[in-house]
Amino acid sequence: MANINPPLEELEALIGDWDMELSNASFLPDPKTMIRGSASFEWIEDGDYLVIRQGKKEAGANYSTWIIGRDESSSNYTILYSDDRSVSRVYEMTLKNGAWKIWRNSPTFYQRFEGKISKDKNNIDAYWEKSIDGKTWEHDFDIKYIRRK
Repeated sequence: MANINPPLEELEALIGDWDMELSNASFLPDPKTMIRGSASFEWIEDGDYLVIRQGKKEAGANYSTWIIGRDESSSNYTILYSDDRSVSRVYEMTLKNGAWKIWRNSPTFYQRFEGKISKDKNNIDAYWEKSIDGKTWEHDFDIKYIRRK
């Protein structure tokens, strides 16, 4: 890696390949169902941006792509998101002291994510919530990332 864009340096803890476990999902017929997948977190453009790829686009399976950058004068990151359902969204994000937060304030569909990175940086326990008005929130799903060794 050449030089990581200085405003992104704190994201270094995320770099690598991860197994994912999605559970307690409100959108599944049986919320007890666990969905397993994979994610890769890597630098692109010689460290100018971080990309997260979840799933396998080339395998025809469910996938999403997250491109993360930050204005050097802002404490929040910006995420450009797209997935296999042709959904495109813009999120804001912070990562401070092992607390990873992502949110979206859209007039008809609000979302927020909160994750905790373990001290050894090998596990992330997180959950997503959703709201139609930004006031009343409901659990959407839990997600766990386990770093591959």
